[in-house]
Amino acid sequence: MNKFLYYLFYGLWYLLSLLPLCVHYLLSDCIYVIIYKLLGYRVGIVRDNLKSSFPEKDADELRSIERRFYHRLCDYFVETVKTMTMSRKQMRRHMVFKGTDLVNKCVEEGQSCAVYLGHTFNWEWVTSLPLWVSEKAQCGQLYHALENPVFDRLLLKQRERWGAECIALVDILRKTIEYKRKQQATVLGYIGDQVPHWNNIHHWCWFLNHDTPVMTGTERIALKNRQALFFLEVSQVRRGYYEAEFKLITRKPEELKEFEATDIYHQMLEASIRRQPELWLWSHNRWKRTREEFDRRFQVVDGKVVPREGVEE
Repeated sequence: MNKFLYYLFYGLWYLLSLLPLCVHYLLSDCIYVIIYKLLGYRVGIVRDNLKSSFPEKDADELRSIERRFYHRLCDYFVETVKTMTMSRKQMRRHMVFKGTDLVNKCVEEGQSCAVYLGHTFNWEWVTSLPLWVSEKAQCGQLYHALENPVFDRLLLKQRERWGAECIALVDILRKTIEYKRKQQATVLGYIGDQVPHWNNIHHWCWFLNHDTPVMTGTERIALKNRQALFFLEVSQVRRGYYEAEFKLITRKPEELKEFEATDIYHQMLEASIRRQPELWLWSHNRWKRTREEFDRRFQVVDGKVVPREGVEE
């Protein structure tokens, strides 16, 4: 059944993607009315996130960001569909990468690169990076499997279309070791602004006016493999056109203090969000884990997060 549904949805997705991009944006405007005006999809979460992140902004400013966010969210949906049949020339025109000379320099010298990303629209088009960097580099991105196996397979096929490899979270250490053994330079993207599981919380930072638990795995992987660390800032030039600029954090992660790279990344991400707040994914409940609850339920023993005695995990 899953195989049948995959080919069915693949065919429908393919046919829909053949429509001109201008038609896709007309569809996006219709979707905007449905999910925002009629259904109010996650409006409560979006408003709470915006209000607590930007206490200095008045109600009109926050509502303007909210409306622009929902427009960008709907554009993200149709742009993701359109990706299936975009040519290399089209993709290079709509997603432009800058600062790749620094990345290529690392690759040419045999150094792999770890790239911090945010959930900034349109992260699906970032998978076109292989069209911009040295052919000597193996590009890829950390991948979180979807619960629906049909759409998971569809997105996997699309995300790997340009030559970037999707690597499951559970496989990332094995794959980096494998590439290192083969002396294969890699450029791997990590989206690090998701909510960590309780047992993966090792560091907190002040981010968008919140005491925020953050993922530190990217920093540890880069340190272990002596990888250069970059932040990729994505901005929108105009509707349907994006620029992604590589900003070097360090080529020597071993010279930074513990969690310093993670802190720098979140500072750079916040600055980017403040420049174009509508591009960030505000519809996720990112601050549902608090330090107070963590301290009440867990403790750190020998570097590992474990439940406190008598407290359910």
